[in-house]
Amino acid sequence: MLKRTSKSEQENRVEYPDSPVYVNDSTLEETVRKYPLLLVDFYADWCAPCKMVAPVLEEIVRRDLHGKLVVAKINVDENSKSAMKYQAMSIPTMIIFKNGQIVERIVGALPKSAILSKIRRYL
Repeated sequence: MLKRTSKSEQENRVEYPDSPVYVNDSTLEETVRKYPLLLVDFYADWCAPCKMVAPVLEEIVRRDLHGKLVVAKINVDENSKSAMKYQAMSIPTMIIFKNGQIVERIVGALPKSAILSKIRRYL
């Protein structure tokens, strides 16, 4: 006899990395579908505000929201298809996906408290 699993049981089976994962045009959509709550950071290596946000996102995923959120990073210079699809025209742009749907867009380097506040709405 097959046992039905609830959505929360299915979410518990997802392994949450304790650091950001790097994605590209080929892997972004699969990553969006895989994780119940995902923040995608559209960045560039030359972008100073992106460099300011990077350690903040690492701390959030490693300490503040470990096991609840995955952070994926995508370099807009190397992955222009995804940048255009998601209209990441200014960087950093962070897009929060819940169950595969865009629920929030953050543009610019915000303080950690502001980023956490936006993410926590969807926990």
